[in-house]
Amino acid sequence: MLVTMLLLGLVYVILVAVALAAQAGVAIFLIAAAFALQIFVSDKLALRAVGAREVSPQEAPELHAMIERLCIQADLPKPKVAVMHTAMPNAFAMGRSQKSATVCATTGIMELLSPAELEGVLAHELTHVINRDVLVMTLAGFFATIASYIVQFGFFFGGGGDSDDDDGPGFLVVLLVAVGVYIVSFFLMQALSRYREFAADRGAAVITGRPSALASALLKISGTMERIPQTDLRAHAEMNAFYIFPANAKKSLFNLFSTHPPMEKRIAALERLEAQLQGTGR
Repeated sequence: MLVTMLLLGLVYVILVAVALAAQAGVAIFLIAAAFALQIFVSDKLALRAVGAREVSPQEAPELHAMIERLCIQADLPKPKVAVMHTAMPNAFAMGRSQKSATVCATTGIMELLSPAELEGVLAHELTHVINRDVLVMTLAGFFATIASYIVQFGFFFGGGGDSDDDDGPGFLVVLLVAVGVYIVSFFLMQALSRYREFAADRGAAVITGRPSALASALLKISGTMERIPQTDLRAHAEMNAFYIFPANAKKSLFNLFSTHPPMEKRIAALERLEAQLQGTGR
């Protein structure tokens, strides 16, 4: 995870250095400022986009009680609790800090899982909150988004060809570097996302003391997800990086395009943790 973050930092330094050398620093600053403003409202926008609604303890007493109990075990401030009305069994956490976090569960996952399995899933999401994973991934994607904007604006405005000799080559260099940064950072961010899912699985096992419950939950979620129409899953695809199990998960070459580790690797890691906790593992 550290190596991935360092590599991301390196490609972003290259982008900034080239932009400054090409005198495009002002444009990058303006794009960065606009993107920074989105960070403060992104969680609310995401919850609204998927139709999730914050619920009170009176509306969802069992869910609130479970999250409160897990937060006491994890020594974590209780986040806001939300519910998304969909048959898709899933859960996610949002918020840039522990104090502003929201944990959301779908009605589908609450109907599908046993209490112990649901605890494992919620502990996974609370570990994301503890590790500030939403903020980490947002910051990791900061310059990747800037590179994406540069590429989009570059192709949109760059076809004029009336720029002078000094500006033309500088613009072309920035555009080519932005394309390279976007491609490299995409794969690095996917890798970072997979590592953080492993970390959240481990954190859930530590909080609950029952890795097998989370493993059982993941198997149930995976099996149920396969029976949900692809049209319904595609509607949730933009939130894949935040869900405990991605909607319309597909195997890809070496899993380079996946936001989550392969199911079999997650289960194997949880089984090793179970063995360690039971004193039978090495």
